[in-house]
Amino acid sequence: MANGRIRVRRTVAEKRRIVELTLEPGASVATVARAEGVNANQVFEWRRAYNAGRLNDDGSEQRSALLPVVVSHGDEVEKRATQEERQALACGAIHIELPGRALISVEGRADAVLLRAILESLRK
Repeated sequence: MANGRIRVRRTVAEKRRIVELTLEPGASVATVARAEGVNANQVFEWRRAYNAGRLNDDGSEQRSALLPVVVSHGDEVEKRATQEERQALACGAIHIELPGRALISVEGRADAVLLRAILESLRK
């Protein structure tokens, strides 16, 4: 390179490790980047890729993103629902998997307060 620096190619696992260091409470991207010999802007780019699910260990370019979730009061829905729709609401299921992080399954009627608390805890 013209400026005398040697370009270091990081593996996906190294990028994930560096990004995960920046996600720890109290961590600074600039401090982690400096300690790892990486430009902070590059670490921010890796964080975007990580959050979009593009830093998978298997090398795949699977694109997954967090989707907004709205929890509404089932009472309003049930009032307008037919008997068949009410039965479907009562015996539904929710399955959420965050690979390497969490697997959540809710069978039957979900308690909105509990589900909200679980989902909020995953943001941390």
